Amino acid sequence: MRIFFIGDIVGKPGVEIVQQVVPALRRNESIDVVIANGENAESGSGITPSIYRKLKDAEVDCITLGDHAFRKRDIIDTLDSKKDILRPANFPTEAPGQGFTIIKTGTGAKVAVINLIGRVFMKPADCPFHEADRILSEIPDDVPVRFVDFHAEATSDKQLMGHHLDGRVSAVVGTHTHVPTADEHIKPGGTAFLCDVGMTGPHDSILGRSKECVFETTYSFRPRTFHVAKKDSRISGVLIDVDRKTGKAQSIRRITIDEKQADLLEDMD
Repeated sequence: MRIFFIGDIVGKPGVEIVQQVVPALRRNESIDVVIANGENAESGSGITPSIYRKLKDAEVDCITLGDHAFRKRDIIDTLDSKKDILRPANFPTEAPGQGFTIIKTGTGAKVAVINLIGRVFMKPADCPFHEADRILSEIPDDVPVRFVDFHAEATSDKQLMGHHLDGRVSAVVGTHTHVPTADEHIKPGGTAFLCDVGMTGPHDSILGRSKECVFETTYSFRPRTFHVAKKDSRISGVLIDVDRKTGKAQSIRRITIDEKQADLLEDMD
């Protein structure tokens, strides 16, 4: 089974390049499952029902979120009614939506997707390690393929989660910092790991935001709205091959697709 995970989608440029690339990439790379973190998809913070539908129409199978999960209040009904969009599982149980789900591929194979959020340098949340243990105890044995999006700030926090879940999940991939790391590997127990997959959106920016706005505030303390940048859209993602019978990862490969490569993919499709 081949899983493609897309890093934090930022604003309209990020959504548009996902729409352009994912359908063609699925066929070109024989991808079975596409998962995307969409917590910055609406104007750089949060997600709306309209963007949820756009990502689903672009052949994204499951959407994960993070600390901005509830930034756009109109997403609440979608979180409560749909099983293919997740908020962090270690939010309070009273929070809207769910933190993990089981989806089916086109061939009928099942994949468990778990969304967790870190606590180091982040807003308060329940313990992600205990919550991961609880969820894994609920997933049936006939679902060995298990993917974790750990939305966290500290690389140490993400590394610890990778060690904690090694051999119990197929992959632990980090999001949130918008900068890809180069530490992709398969752990001794068969779990694919990457501290951060990076950002999908405008890379001529500061983490997806206008360079000029960020610099002015940093340099002068004059408050500015950090608008989403517009140039140099790229997809940052990771391809993970998993043995569908054992759930063990077989390979992990980072992928970056820029605008020129996106055009070529479209032409090939």
